[in-house]
Amino acid sequence: MRRGTLRDVSSTENAGTPSQLPQPESTGSEAVTPDAGTPAAATPGDAALADPAAGTAEQPPAEPAAEPPAAAEKPAAEEPAALEAPAGDVPAAEPAAPQPSPVPSPPAAPVSDPAQWGRVDADGTVYVRTADGERAVGSWQAGEPAAGLAHYARRYDDLATEVGLLEARLRAHTGNPTEIKAKAQALAESIPTATAVGDLDGLAARARAMVGTADSAAAESRAEKAAQRAAQVARKEALAAEAEQIAAESTSWKAAGDRLKAIVEEWKTIRGIDRKTDEALWSRFAAARDAFGRRRGAHFAALDAQRGEARAAKQELIAEAQRLSTSTDWGATSAAMRTLMDRWKAVPRTGRDGDDDLWKQFRAAQDVFFSARAESDKTRNAEQLANQQAKEQLLAEAEKLDPSGDLRGAQNLLRKLQERYDAIGHVPRGAMRQLEDRMQAVEQKIRGAADNSRPRVAPENPMVTSMRQAVTKAEEQLAKAEAAGNARRIEEARANLATRREWLAEAEKSARR
Repeated sequence: MRRGTLRDVSSTENAGTPSQLPQPESTGSEAVTPDAGTPAAATPGDAALADPAAGTAEQPPAEPAAEPPAAAEKPAAEEPAALEAPAGDVPAAEPAAPQPSPVPSPPAAPVSDPAQWGRVDADGTVYVRTADGERAVGSWQAGEPAAGLAHYARRYDDLATEVGLLEARLRAHTGNPTEIKAKAQALAESIPTATAVGDLDGLAARARAMVGTADSAAAESRAEKAAQRAAQVARKEALAAEAEQIAAESTSWKAAGDRLKAIVEEWKTIRGIDRKTDEALWSRFAAARDAFGRRRGAHFAALDAQRGEARAAKQELIAEAQRLSTSTDWGATSAAMRTLMDRWKAVPRTGRDGDDDLWKQFRAAQDVFFSARAESDKTRNAEQLANQQAKEQLLAEAEKLDPSGDLRGAQNLLRKLQERYDAIGHVPRGAMRQLEDRMQAVEQKIRGAADNSRPRVAPENPMVTSMRQAVTKAEEQLAKAEAAGNARRIEEARANLATRREWLAEAEKSARR
């Protein structure tokens, strides 16, 4: 195996390509032994970049770190500070500067054969083929000629990777086009004299093409950014218009307040608007939100005042119900309580908790009265049932009278039974008519027997008939008064009935005489 040195012929070391491997001095020599191997070269990456000029591709080294954002790019304008929201909204946060897009990887392409672009002669000189002819790029004395070509081909791969990454960044509009143009110009100048084996002419042509298209790419990038800004401005304009509509029309206070809070959060996510425009849009939104807050505050202030008036009105109704709760004038007080209930329903609510407490007080006062009336009705019903039983016993005795044997005695006994019957108090309304019909049947039986015993039947005295009708009418009036629960009317009806019955008794006595 030959031992010797590795020497680059070119005096220019491609100063503008930081990813290229360090080269030995052109005036000296570096001995490379087979044990030590060849100088280290960058490891090719997984992706390769196609050469648009020659249709070939070289395998690139590991992808270099992405360039930082171009210094000429300005960060997005900061949003103005949020105004204090009436419902405790979080102020809009200042936007962060937009992050640069990741550098796209160059497209994969097949690896070319370095023998197509160079050779190693018998003395170890390495040549590269260009459009101007062959050019010596170095000397390989460390091993087989194929290894020397591979070594210089890897240097070409480094250059091709740089060119591919710049092309990808230019197409994706990432980074500063001015810086990309400067780097492409430096590569276009250094590639033709590079100490590498590969399609240097095609690679230099690609670098020069980037120099020519950098300006148009910069214009496209500016247009894209302008379109993005316009879209972001449109989003915030839509949000500001929605907030203005809410401020002017919405009465769904809870839902509208929640929506304004959501708009604030969405507002924070919209970036890339110049400060002046952003501040103007934020002023629109903040003014709309403040207007909504004032209108909502006025609404609830009016509602609080209305609830205060309603509370005062219901407290008056409670006091009146409490005064009536001890009354024993059942009929009139029952009507008054029903009127109070109608007035209560007409008063607006004072809020769930407060209204429930007031209702409990009002209902308690009514319950006191109606419970007392129910107890009174229970006592009265018990008395009326006892009166019904007493009258039924008297009717049973009257129905046993037999006028056929002793007419005069039957008449006298019936009169006494009727007096005892009339002295008994009221009976339940449902039994009243049945009892009266039974008593009238006994009277008709005795009267019929008396009429049959007379030789000449005379018509009933009109006065008796009139008095009997008056008694019946008075009984009906008493029943109505008792049904209404009006104590005053009940007393008047009872007095009227007693008078009518006395007149009827006198008329019947006169008629019998």
